[in-house]
Amino acid sequence: MELQFSENPPKNTKVIVESLSMNVNLVKDLVGECHKENHPVSDAELAKILAKLVRVIKDIGECLCLIPSTTFGGQKYVETAVWSLSDELQNVHFEFKQPIESQMSYAMQIPSSQMLPLPEESDLYPVDDEVLVPTESSQVLSMPCPVDFIKSTNQRSQEQHENVDKSLVTLPHVAHYIEPLYNTFFCPLTKQVMDDPVTIENGVTYERKVITEWFETSSHQDNIVCPTTGMKLKSRVLSVNVALKTTIEEWKERTEVARIKAARTALSLACSDSMILEAIRDLQRICKRRRNKKVLVVNVGILPLLIRLLGYKDRDVRCEVLELLRQLTEEDDEGKEMIANIMDISAMIELMSSSHQQIRHASLLFLVELSRSQALGEKIGSATGAILMLIRVKFNHHVDSFAAEKADEILKNLERFPDNIKQMAENGFLDPLLNHLTEGSEEVQMEMTSFLGELILSNDSKVYVAEKASTSIIKMVQSGNTIFRNAAFKALSQISSHHPNGKILLETGILNIMAEMMFTRRIYDELMDSKKEAAAILANVLESGVEHDSIKVNTHGRRLSSDYAVYNIIHMLKNSTPEELNINLIRILLCLTKSPRSMDTIVSVVNETEASYTLIELINNPHEQLGVAVIKLLILLAPHVGNTLVERLCKTRGQPLGLMECPSGTNHITEKQALSARFLAKLPQQNLTLNLALLNNNVVPTILERIFLIQRNGTRTSRHATVYLEGLVGILVRFTTTLYEPQMLFLARTHNLTSVFTELVIKTSSDEVQRLSAIGLENLSLESINLSRPPQIQKTGSKKLFRLPNLLSSRSVETRKMPVLCPVHRGACSSETTFCLIDAKAVERLLVCLDHENDEVVEASMAAICTLLDDKVDVDTSVSLLSEINAIQYVLKVVKEHKQEGLLQKSFWMIEKFLARGGNKSVSDISQDRLLPASLISAFHNGNDSMKQMAENILRHLNRMPTPSATYYSM
Repeated sequence: MELQFSENPPKNTKVIVESLSMNVNLVKDLVGECHKENHPVSDAELAKILAKLVRVIKDIGECLCLIPSTTFGGQKYVETAVWSLSDELQNVHFEFKQPIESQMSYAMQIPSSQMLPLPEESDLYPVDDEVLVPTESSQVLSMPCPVDFIKSTNQRSQEQHENVDKSLVTLPHVAHYIEPLYNTFFCPLTKQVMDDPVTIENGVTYERKVITEWFETSSHQDNIVCPTTGMKLKSRVLSVNVALKTTIEEWKERTEVARIKAARTALSLACSDSMILEAIRDLQRICKRRRNKKVLVVNVGILPLLIRLLGYKDRDVRCEVLELLRQLTEEDDEGKEMIANIMDISAMIELMSSSHQQIRHASLLFLVELSRSQALGEKIGSATGAILMLIRVKFNHHVDSFAAEKADEILKNLERFPDNIKQMAENGFLDPLLNHLTEGSEEVQMEMTSFLGELILSNDSKVYVAEKASTSIIKMVQSGNTIFRNAAFKALSQISSHHPNGKILLETGILNIMAEMMFTRRIYDELMDSKKEAAAILANVLESGVEHDSIKVNTHGRRLSSDYAVYNIIHMLKNSTPEELNINLIRILLCLTKSPRSMDTIVSVVNETEASYTLIELINNPHEQLGVAVIKLLILLAPHVGNTLVERLCKTRGQPLGLMECPSGTNHITEKQALSARFLAKLPQQNLTLNLALLNNNVVPTILERIFLIQRNGTRTSRHATVYLEGLVGILVRFTTTLYEPQMLFLARTHNLTSVFTELVIKTSSDEVQRLSAIGLENLSLESINLSRPPQIQKTGSKKLFRLPNLLSSRSVETRKMPVLCPVHRGACSSETTFCLIDAKAVERLLVCLDHENDEVVEASMAAICTLLDDKVDVDTSVSLLSEINAIQYVLKVVKEHKQEGLLQKSFWMIEKFLARGGNKSVSDISQDRLLPASLISAFHNGNDSMKQMAENILRHLNRMPTPSATYYSM
């Protein structure tokens, strides 16, 4: 008690006290054996008792010696008294004299087979004498004492550990020492403690199994003898020795309790791996043999020690601890709950991920047992990373098939809880959720479907769900249960968002069902807007590219591409307030535009109704996604109803300037800005109303500024930058189509659009920008002949001399003192005022574009160059200038590499001009091209009338066709 309640108790206080108490009790028993009244103690028995007494007293002394100095708190007299007592006890010595003949006679009475050498005691027996004692006595005398376990905690040297391990590691022997064995417990044949003692005819008791085998294997069945006494037996009857059996059971009970306590002591000390392993394995044997002992093991406080050992460094210890924990929880829900309450499940998850296979398997087996508990399933699932790691192990069959099998078993046990199923689905394991969705009760199906609609699935998971559960989910949509329908709609919206699922869903008839719900079905008491959900699902499936012309929208056979369906969609757009529904309706119309038949229907409805007003008004909707969707639709409709859309746009408040607005303070380009610019570019370019509306709002400076910023920062700053740039350049091109209007002409001159397009035709990475820039240069160049006028020269007395300037040089016109005439346009020209391509140095850049792989870019560039060969200009001079920069070689290469009809027609037209006006040099250059004749012959046979005529003319210039005679003779 003093040790237990002291302020500075030693580390192993409890063990020391228990050892002292146990040894004192042993001393009392040994002293008691010396005072038996009815049975005199022989000299031999007295020698044995004294030997054991010496051993126990010395153990008491050693135990006292283990008390640290700090325990005494500076009380030196107490410390001195305790250590003096310890020394006296450790050096105890009893004088015992016995005649040699008595020793010999004692030894002669014991069979040699049952004799073992007695350990030498220097203070009790002569060194050279060997005293023999019975086996059981020897066994008791050589038993380890619990004090040795205490010694091992304070002795750290390797030699001391080795001494302890050699003699004091068998915990069952310690228990036997505490609860001594009796000779009657042992079977005479096996020398082991009997489990089922039976008595034969002569009164000798054996283990039932052993004596039965003896009788069966006897060679003389009629002459059976007792294996111990050799007495002949007349009967084989076996009688249960109830008294002995009861006594043995009681002894085992006491022994196992002692062993459990000894094991607890060993685990609390944990001074060596061997001690821990021996303690754990002994507990395993106890629990395996007697299931009721598991409760005792749990109750004596071993669980916290075991759980602490889960982090032990030795792998074998961890494996054995896991196995013992599994035994303690097997078929015992209370034990499972107790373990789960004091153990962190995350530690088990960490062990399950161990690279050591035995630890991995042991932890999985333990988790299998825990997962069988109704109370622990949810706790395991809520442990961080538990389900994710189990799923990983389950699908790693090729790594560890056993672990995969056990992980699968654990996951199946965890399926009893909906939250666990949800976690499995979130971590990519959808089978439990889908199985419960298709096969569970109505309540479970609703819960699983609801969660599926909220779950964020990967694309692969969406395909898997569509294949396994789409039919069941669609049936829920058609049910009358509002909650079911709501959950099913969300799930279908999730699944249909992945386009590869379109074909799978199409086979289930989902398009007809969704279309019918949009146009005909009315459920007014629903808490949700089923039309919105149905439109979203229908749009998702249509965007996957499935055939939609055959989709029926009602029982009367009306199809989705019919006037009825389009009228209804437009009507819903006009009268619907939820932006989500309008977005989905526009998405459906966008899908219908992909079919020529459906596109014709939509164009017809837009022309016949006020649908254009509805669509234009939706541009101003503050909902960003709705604005983007409607502009995409308007871009597709622009080539068909462009003038109608322009009329509606210019009458809408805030337009068309609203399409050019850019949020201040940010350079980020949004999708809506990019599409707005493209929409303005796609509307009919020669529509003067729109062009004037844009001009009056002074948008050109803004456009030029944004083009400059994009060129400076690059298109990589935003994924919509390229589309935005193309739209801005397309808007600039609009102004070049109506140059007959003075305001447009002034705008083009003020902002020098010729130079702008000349820069853009090369300094860009967009093919569309190059094409549009070439078109803009073509439109401007066509006006050059009308704008170029001879300069007004003041009359002087001297004659003015004119010379042909080298217009392709870099010398500025401003440095010339005399007015210079453009050799091509025959007047005073400049890139700024008359849009002259030669003065703007644009010809060379356009020729470079002829080497482009894009047919549209090449055709637009060639069309711009062709304006210099028009009959209104000086063609001879123009051909001469183009020949100097090898233009004909670019044209011949175009004929060789491109087969587009319009492009070939322009190329042949230019070649013909060069042959007709370029003289012998042009003829020589063209005739040297060996591939040209083949192209000409092909066009002569297969081209249209215009191409045939040009091909014939070129072949005639190359002397490959006869020249028609100019004179006819008559007979």
